[in-house]
Amino acid sequence: YKWEEYLPLVEFTYNNTYHSSLKMAPFEALYGRKCRTPVSWDSVEDRVVIGPEILTEMEQQVKLIREQLKEAADRQKSYADLKQIDRRFELGEKVFLRVRPRKSSINFGKAAKLSPRFMGPFKIVEIINPVAYRLALPPVVSHMHDVFHISLLKKYVSDLSHVLNWNSL
Repeated sequence: YKWEEYLPLVEFTYNNTYHSSLKMAPFEALYGRKCRTPVSWDSVEDRVVIGPEILTEMEQQVKLIREQLKEAADRQKSYADLKQIDRRFELGEKVFLRVRPRKSSINFGKAAKLSPRFMGPFKIVEIINPVAYRLALPPVVSHMHDVFHISLLKKYVSDLSHVLNWNSL
């Protein structure tokens, strides 16, 4: 088989397969109704032109493509789940805050490449939701928003060499 021959069928199947993000098939989202498939064609002329063996083959191909799309989605989900880190912090716990020196308004007095990647430690003063935390920031960085996504936080392990002297900024 040549893959080019099946590309329209793959596209058809993809556009008529349920997507969890849309809660419907893309075709249905675009046109507001379900797509008419060869199985749902009512007129006799359509069936005669297509032929029963071609119709059966198309149905089998659509079923196979749906299964392969499901397998691909499951495989992609498993890869994404491997990168997921189950991180949680408690109220009062100390954390480091990841900074991006090139994009940040904080100047460490060094070239961006040499600037620290994390600053802190800061105490968690409020848990907004499982992925958003309010930190107690020092007055030097009071211009920054004090609520941060969990992906920007790193657990603080007590070590005085990690503490930044805020007066040197």
